[in-house]
Amino acid sequence: MDRTDRQLVHCLLQDGRASLRRIADVLEVSEQTVARRLQRLREAGAVRVQVRPDARATGQRSWFVRMQCRPDSASSLAEALAARDDVSWVSITSGGSEIICLARGAADQGGGSILRRLPRTSQVLAFTAFTVLHVHTGSGTRWLTLDDPLTPAQATALQAGARPRPTSPPHPLHPDDAPLLAELARDGRAGVVALARATGWSQSRVSTRLDALLSTGTLQVKTDLSPAQFGYHTSAYLWLTVAPSHLAATGTEVSLHPEATFAAAVTGTANLLVTTTCRTDADLYAYVTTRIGALPAVHQVEIVPVLHRLKQGGTRLHDNRLVPT
Repeated sequence: MDRTDRQLVHCLLQDGRASLRRIADVLEVSEQTVARRLQRLREAGAVRVQVRPDARATGQRSWFVRMQCRPDSASSLAEALAARDDVSWVSITSGGSEIICLARGAADQGGGSILRRLPRTSQVLAFTAFTVLHVHTGSGTRWLTLDDPLTPAQATALQAGARPRPTSPPHPLHPDDAPLLAELARDGRAGVVALARATGWSQSRVSTRLDALLSTGTLQVKTDLSPAQFGYHTSAYLWLTVAPSHLAATGTEVSLHPEATFAAAVTGTANLLVTTTCRTDADLYAYVTTRIGALPAVHQVEIVPVLHRLKQGGTRLHDNRLVPT
């Protein structure tokens, strides 16, 4: 990848549905160049843009699940979990005997079938589920450690055409939205023409409904990267124990760290969960000791390194490639 490729990725991280023309203007290249390079990044499994419903709009609850497994069965169990639609993240950690996954289900299902079945699975030796209470969204600074960031002028130009961030709660989804949601989950950059063809709707109906769902935050645009393809080979879960009175402020501050790809308040003794991606183990050590360690409300940190990630953001990973199903 060269500078143009990396700046294209920065544009997608800022606005995954930015038009080819807007990106081309920001990067000062042709639309054909942007389209060609974006297609190459997709085919390489380096980048994927999805549009997914906000959990508040679907009535679903999210749980991070940690399970200690028999060492000889962790891989097969992780593969089985990654194949499930209600599990969006799956990692093997802690020397290969622990699995951490993110499961979702309707609040009235008591955790969904996966949480009822896993404790009874013979391969699972210990099992703990942590409810996600609040996700800190940050301010779009994620992955600023990636090389060749946009200049201030480029960032301003890109944001000039972006949709304002929603200020009201998400709206409920309708059953009729199912075909639209399915196509956006497959390709988050699909345009109105492609969406109309996939759903059988008129272009005006697609445009009106899509605008309503995005402007209210009912749908969220997510840009996923394969970290290893960008030189990032060290990922870890950080379970932080934070003074409750400082939990919100600490979570917000951590979510602004470019090394933090996710931060959420969770149930349990360790009440703030952070996922981080760094280039090397040395960079992870520096991050924990200089950035996390400097936060006065953090009393304890458990570092859980990721040995192998099978799924992220609902997308399977194979040989460091994002593989849409």
